[in-house]
Parts: sequence; structure tokens; C-alpha cells
Amino acid sequence: MKVAVMGAGAVGCFYGGMLARAGHEVVLIGRPNHVRAIEREGLRLQTPLFDEAVAVSASIEASGAAGAELVFFCVKSSDTETAAAAMKPHLSRDALVVTLQNGVDNAERVRSVITQEVCAAVVYVACEMAGPGYVRHHGRGELIVEPGEAAGRMARIANAAGIQTELSANVRSALWEKLVLNCAYNAISALVQLPLGELRRLGGAGVETAMRDIVAECIAVARADGVDMPDDVDATVQSILSTIPAGQYSSTAQDLARNRRSEIGHLNGHIVRRGAALGIPTPVNHLLLILIQILDNRQNLGT
Repeated sequence: MKVAVMGAGAVGCFYGGMLARAGHEVVLIGRPNHVRAIEREGLRLQTPLFDEAVAVSASIEASGAAGAELVFFCVKSSDTETAAAAMKPHLSRDALVVTLQNGVDNAERVRSVITQEVCAAVVYVACEMAGPGYVRHHGRGELIVEPGEAAGRMARIANAAGIQTELSANVRSALWEKLVLNCAYNAISALVQLPLGELRRLGGAGVETAMRDIVAECIAVARADGVDMPDDVDATVQSILSTIPAGQYSSTAQDLARNRRSEIGHLNGHIVRRGAALGIPTPVNHLLLILIQILDNRQNLGT
């Protein structure tokens, strides 16, 4: 199968690399520095089980998606419509586009731009770009994918490549559960530039209390929005603390460390907007949103 990864950062490189190792033709569409490194040396894929240079194609152009039967769509949420429009002229009519992004509404946004089949996916993977063309995988890697006409074949191929994949008719709830995880952890990790293990060690019980307040707001908004969510805040917080590898920095922390604009508007910002629309107070999420936006704006101004 020919596979294209649109927005090949850490997540896209990990899944693209795993499919390439399994013998599929993969093209990674990403930033110039990564593309140059991959063209020279292949994609370095380091996991707890192996450390290899994987042979893949790479491109900085959306035309790299031409002829692909499967497209993993991994761009930042703020770039969703722009990236979908860029690849639209190059997509095969029967291509399957799977959104592997933070946030809960990206599949709908992609469907508003293209006519191909689009399936939402929930991603549980801890990885980072450790250098140009070098992805370091810390753990996990599961995908929960929305059912669709071509999704069953994709799931079989992914599972055969070592990517644990399941189809679920309740992807909306799973997307919201992932959103709650990101809201509880990402902004805090970014503000102090620490991974989960250090947050817990240095912050003690205060970290769990803060997460509990964030999660309570998220669950209240989700339930008011008609999402089937558990109402046990303590259990959700404990699940978050046990799910994230202790040494993993959040994607928001990685963005700020690399002077890139974060996705906070699609994480805690989504909770704030939906809360306002539904009449649910979200003061803790609002504070985190404002603090990260200040850092985003400061970096954008070069100060």
C-alpha cells in the first residue's frame, strides 16, 4: 500500500516509519530540515525495542500525497483547512484520510474541504522529534479509529505492522477523553517545561489537585455537549497519571521549547469556548489558555 503522511512530525514519523518497516511505500510530507535528513540517511526510528534507519521517501510538498491509498493527516489543528486544501488536488478519488490530531473536530473540518473518505482517530503514543529525521518513541502507540468503508482494511494493515489499532463507533467519546488528558497535562507541563514524572515529584499532591480542577471543568462541558463521559473525576485523574510515561514532555511543552505556536486554542481553548456557549464556567482552563497564549505571542514577536 502507498501511504502518505501529511504533516510528518513525531506522531506522523512514528506511524509512517512503522508502516515502512512492514514493507509499505511511505512518503513523509514535512518540514525541510526533516526532509533533507531523511533523504540523506533515512528516518531514524528509535523505540524501546529497536533503533533503525528506515527507508522512506520524503517531500516538503503536498503533491507527495499523489497516488496514496492511505493518508495519515497529522498537521497542527490550526493548519487543518489549509493543509487539506493543499493536498486536495493530488488525492486519489478512493484515498482514505485518517486524522491523527489533537482536538475533537478535525475530521469534520477536513470533510468540509475534500470529498474523500475521512475517519477520525484517537492517538495514544509518546514520542518526540529528537533531531532532524530522528523520532524517539517512549511508549504506547495505539490507534482508535472511526469505522468507515476502508477503515477495516487500514486497521488490518496497521495491526500487521505492529500498530495496535481498533475500530470504534464511539470515537467522539474517545476523542473527548484524549482532549481531557491533554487539557489536564499539556499546559502545566509547558508552563514549567517538565515531564510528568518531575511534575509529580516536585509538585506533589498539588499537581493532582490542579488536574482534578481542570478535569472537572472538562467533564462538565463534555456532558453538557452531549458526550458520553464518566463523571468520576478522581478516577479520570488517576488514569491520566498512569497513562502518560513519566519522562514524556507534552506536545505543548515541545512546541514552546522549539519556538513553535502551540495548539492550546484547540485544547483548553476548546473547553473555554464550548463552556461559554453552554453556560459552563471554566476558570481554570481559561487561565491556562491565557498563560500559554501569552507565551505563544511572546515567541511570535521574537521577545
